[in-house]
Amino acid sequence: MIAVDTNAVVRLLTRDEDVQFQKAVTLFESHDIFIPDTVILETEWVLRYAYGFGPVDIADAFARLFRLDHVHLANPSIIAQATGWALQGLDFADALHLAQSQACDQLVTFDSRYVKKAQGLCRCTVRKP
Repeated sequence: MIAVDTNAVVRLLTRDEDVQFQKAVTLFESHDIFIPDTVILETEWVLRYAYGFGPVDIADAFARLFRLDHVHLANPSIIAQATGWALQGLDFADALHLAQSQACDQLVTFDSRYVKKAQGLCRCTVRKP
């Protein structure tokens, strides 16, 4: 199994550079691929800010990517939960933080918008200090 960096995932999802896209396709077709949570987080950011993808576009791209044979994630249920919450309006990074914190009673933040949007999503309460 090999791990991939964000740029390999972005090339595969955006097809924005033909030579690198073809190399990414070959890579994903010929190896078992591990995509770290941090790469998923960075990929979401790049797709949103550099390529203008919206939450639905990102969720669709992730769904297609994660269904590929030979693609493995460390925490597929956490990534799925974060993607779902992002579709409900939570920032993806915040959603991922919350999804990874579900075993905790509280997640403390100074972000009032995060507190409001996360209200009632899970048993881990997002609150201000």
